[in-house]
Formats: sequence, structure tokens, C-alpha cells
Amino acid sequence: MRLDQKLIAGMIAPRTRVLDVGSGDGALIDYLFRTRGCDARGIEIDMREVTRSVAHGLPVMHGDADHDLAHYPDNAFDYVVLQRTLQAVERPREVLRQMLRIGRHAVISFPNFGHWRLRLQLLTSGRMPMTAVWHTQWYETPNIHPCTIRDFLALCQEEGYVVDRWLAIDEVGDRAPWRRSIRLANLFGEQALFLLRRRDA
Repeated sequence: MRLDQKLIAGMIAPRTRVLDVGSGDGALIDYLFRTRGCDARGIEIDMREVTRSVAHGLPVMHGDADHDLAHYPDNAFDYVVLQRTLQAVERPREVLRQMLRIGRHAVISFPNFGHWRLRLQLLTSGRMPMTAVWHTQWYETPNIHPCTIRDFLALCQEEGYVVDRWLAIDEVGDRAPWRRSIRLANLFGEQALFLLRRRDA
């Protein structure tokens, strides 16, 4: 599993109901089921990944975060996970609203576009930056809404979401020692993870 998936798993209580949106190959679902006794299932837009997951006995359906979350009933899950997908959805604000409608908690991970290397590459080259996390050319990337940690926090504040926990990490696995400073995390964190809930939850 990727580092962000391991950290996401650590934010999820054992024996809970989990929906993984953009579940990829199902690695997180499998881990949550085997090690934490969760009732975990997923939806994934890439049919090849769905087929791969189902072939391994994982409950994954073909679906799209932008359109299919609306079909789930309120409070159907304890946690709804969106791993490295927020920047690729058409309507991030609406996806977050749906996640916190169908789940008591939302766990989100995303690459931080405010990282200093990205800023420096853009400043010095005048071209869209490339790193281990942002690794596709601008004309091929699925990322249509890149954001920074501060952007995401501003959205949470506008929507009235409570941030129960957050982490800023780099791609190789080091947690940011600046975890209490949003400004420094925004500058040095390559990825961010957030555990959210509604204010009335």
C-alpha cells in the first residue's frame, strides 16, 4: 500500500462501515477488511481496476464520484474515503458535501500544489511543474482542480466542516515536523490527509 493509504487506515476505527471512493486496485479495502474488521467497499471509475478488485474478491462497483454518490442514502457509512482523487473530480465542493451526507466522517488525501518545489519550478521555468506526486504532463493529467492545503482548509471553513485531524507528509514517508503550522505544512508537505466531520455530527 502507498503511505497515504496506511495513514488513512490509521484514521479509521475498527469494525466500521467504509466506502472508498476512487478505490483503485482495492488495496485499502482489502487492508481494512483483513486487519481492522471493517465492512469496506469501493467505487472506482476505471473499469480495469474494478475488474481487478472483483477478481480478488473485493466488493468494488464501477462508479463516478461526481455523479454516483448522490444515489447513496444518508448516513449509510461511518467513513467515506477519497484518496488522491479530489483534484481530479469535476465538482470537489459537491463531492465533499455528498461524502459527509452519506458518511459520518470523511477522510481525504490529496497532493499539495503549494509545495515549495512546485512553486519553484513554476517560478523558474514558467511551465507546469513535475514531481514524484505530480508526474504527468499538463495535457495528459486527470488533475483539473489542483489545490493547496490552505485552499482546502478555506473550503472546509466555508462549508462548516470540522477538521478532527490532519497530516502533511512527503512522498517517501516522512511526516512533517511542522504539523502544527499550516503555513509551513503548506510549503513543505507534498501530500495532505484530513479527517473531517459535519459540525452537527
